[in-house]
Amino acid sequence: MRVLVQPQPFDAAQLLQGFGAGAGAVVTFTGLVRGEDGLVALDIEHYPGMTEKALRAHAEAAAARFGLSDVLVVHRHGHLAVGEPIMMVATAARHRRAAFDAADFLMDWLKSRAPFWKREIGPEGPGDWVAARDDDEDALARW
Repeated sequence: MRVLVQPQPFDAAQLLQGFGAGAGAVVTFTGLVRGEDGLVALDIEHYPGMTEKALRAHAEAAAARFGLSDVLVVHRHGHLAVGEPIMMVATAARHRRAAFDAADFLMDWLKSRAPFWKREIGPEGPGDWVAARDDDEDALARW
């Protein structure tokens, strides 16, 4: 299991080398900064130490719940421009359904509960902090 919280871009192919060896299924998801509503970038903040601990605990919960053989969670912080990767989740399991469900479970939690704070940056400069959305809460509630 690996949990990485970092400001620099990540190389998904490199991170996935050897990931899930012996598993029957590997699922990956990479989230990107969306360029909608005039968004230019996101500023993402976190509390070092607390964030890694929370992500690791949730990754361990996913591994236990879905019988995973491997888990990878990468989340960036700092100033991220439209199109840049924000995060990646990879899960490995004996069967595909467990790998898909675990990845979905992790992504729903990361979107709604992970201790990151995101501020939208538009053409005029910093805007609002991103608030939780009802559909993100609904997605999390299914678990």
